[in-house]
Amino acid sequence: MPRTAAWGAVAAVTLAVFGASCSAGSDSDNAGGTPAVASGSASSALTAEPSPPPIPTATPVEKVRDAFAGLQATLDDSCTPADCAYFLRRIFGELHRLDGAMKASGKGPSHFAEPIKLIKELDTQVGSDQSFENLKEHQDALIDTRHKINTWMQGHPDDYH
Repeated sequence: MPRTAAWGAVAAVTLAVFGASCSAGSDSDNAGGTPAVASGSASSALTAEPSPPPIPTATPVEKVRDAFAGLQATLDDSCTPADCAYFLRRIFGELHRLDGAMKASGKGPSHFAEPIKLIKELDTQVGSDQSFENLKEHQDALIDTRHKINTWMQGHPDDYH
């Protein structure tokens, strides 16, 4: 169930329980003889979506194998007119996710010197502009870097299992 649908279901159940408990009282419970109404408007209670739970502030260091799996998940994708921007941004993001995991690995960044070097070279080419137009201009470099790192990692299976 999508997150917004789940929160909508929680809100509906909460309102149903709240409404049942409010209407369960008798008229004698209400000295004025008029129905009790909760403060605030009923329509805003029906349309307001509850806040999602807070996002944890601390996350554990990501494992290289998990970050590599994210990069591998892009191998069967391609730059189609409908999703080229998403595809290129995803490859860029997955490469940097893997870079961070390698640098934080217990094996140390020197153990992953080759893939880290490849990502640094890509960053030199792409620069700080992560717009679709710039990533499209460097599409071959993105895909080539992904391919080289995938090949390197496949040759070092003990490094990510």
